[in-house]
Amino acid sequence: MKMKTIKPASVFKLFVLILNFTFCVMNFPLYAQDSSKLSDLTKRVIEAKPEDDLLPVFEELQGIYFKDNKFVEFIELLKSLSQKKKSAAPFADYFIASSRYYQMKHLEEAQEWDEYFAEGNAYRDQIASSAKKAIDATSGSKDAVNVYARLLLWRFHKDQQDVFTDTSMEELMSSVSEYSKGAGGHSVLKSVADELLAYGEKGKAREVYKLYVDQLVKSQATKEELKAIGRDFYRQGNLELSESIFDAYLDKLQISQGKEAVLPELAQLAQDFSYNDGTPNDPDYAEKMFKKIEGLAGAGFFNEGLIYLRAFNLERSKELIAAKDLYVELVKRFPDTRYLQEAYYKIAIISTYISANPQEGRGYFTKLSEKEPVSPESISSLYQLGLLNQWEGDITKARSYYNKLLEKAKDGFKDTVELAKERLLEIKEKKPIEYNLKKFLDIALKEEYSSLEKAATNLKALPAKAKAALSQVNVNSSLYTGSTGCMPVEYQYLWSGNTGDTKPKNEIGSFGTRYGAPGTKEINLVVVSPTGIAGIDLEMVLVD
Repeated sequence: MKMKTIKPASVFKLFVLILNFTFCVMNFPLYAQDSSKLSDLTKRVIEAKPEDDLLPVFEELQGIYFKDNKFVEFIELLKSLSQKKKSAAPFADYFIASSRYYQMKHLEEAQEWDEYFAEGNAYRDQIASSAKKAIDATSGSKDAVNVYARLLLWRFHKDQQDVFTDTSMEELMSSVSEYSKGAGGHSVLKSVADELLAYGEKGKAREVYKLYVDQLVKSQATKEELKAIGRDFYRQGNLELSESIFDAYLDKLQISQGKEAVLPELAQLAQDFSYNDGTPNDPDYAEKMFKKIEGLAGAGFFNEGLIYLRAFNLERSKELIAAKDLYVELVKRFPDTRYLQEAYYKIAIISTYISANPQEGRGYFTKLSEKEPVSPESISSLYQLGLLNQWEGDITKARSYYNKLLEKAKDGFKDTVELAKERLLEIKEKKPIEYNLKKFLDIALKEEYSSLEKAATNLKALPAKAKAALSQVNVNSSLYTGSTGCMPVEYQYLWSGNTGDTKPKNEIGSFGTRYGAPGTKEINLVVVSPTGIAGIDLEMVLVD
């Protein structure tokens, strides 16, 4: 009797029938739409040619099962597909590992501890073994599943913080490098970089983003496409990637159209990435753009707005000396600038307390103090002139400046008026300047402290531009201390200056405050350790 040959279509129908029976046994309810999609996807796997990329198909299958946390059911399907279609085995192995990985995550989040502890070791073994099977069966130079399996394996070891974490990272980066040299899709590289960045591996992420951009450029993407992609990633807050793509875009633009075309783009990027309280920003990248503008067109290209933006950006980066130089340039080139009083005051503060040049600072404080009508900065300048004279021991001059301040302020400028009254009371009672403030003045101005690193405490206030009486300003300091051994070091935080409506205690390194009146508010900090002065810094908040 002659045996009847079974056609491939009949094999698929039989397989679907088996699958449907399996779903019923497992009590896995499939909606009509999902059932139809599932049949289509499994058919594509069964009928695929050996050279077909099945990764997108398996990703769609995973989406159907994962939305209902049907990890076990998906694994059973994957095993069946692997047996029916040998070329699908590496994909099935990778997704088995992935399913167990996310199943463990789900058990943790749902606090299903019985299964987690009873089956955890078996699941972990399956993650490692299945991922390795996928890796061994594929090539790092051409197969995305090889890269994804290595990424999953690294995440698995990283989560567990086990001894294989570093080795798996090395193997992942090697696979990524190999893959980037082939004809593989650049989206794989982006996915890896995104995961690395999410895990805090910024250096490794940057390396992979660079490979991604190189592939993107090699793919003959146009300047317009690169710009659009960079803009999309900027809006998403993925600054690492957007910067790499913008660099490639600028290179292409300059090569094809010259510096006249690239200068407006550099200016726009400098504005976009400059410090801003409410938008994604990277002051370092912004300064990189400013430097490119300067190199291509010179300082003359900078208008009033760009000079101020660059100065403020450098100020927020704690590059205070460079910021001061730009504020000086601003008032020289644009003597009627709307930023004049803010710029004068910041020049004076930085000159006096960062550059330890009170003579230069006094010149700007004096110019401001004589301005009419009175402004927050002119009133604050009178206070600073009084303070410097009080610290130097010229009490008569100090009292004169403080009284002039009170006379000009009348019923306004409450916060600065209160500070002046505190100093006048010290003079009246023949007391020294308040301890924290005097300590700051001593360290900032005395020669014996000149070698102490300014800004060592990394003092930051957010927002940097606040609304009077409305915005809460959060002030934080972070001090890099290196290794201190087992014993924690207790620091004293000597706050002074204009700290708003809060008088922070010496035991805390951060505080929140509000300012009741407009102006540029300087906050001073000296950090003291058991062995001496650990750092000094100042911060300026612009209140309007």
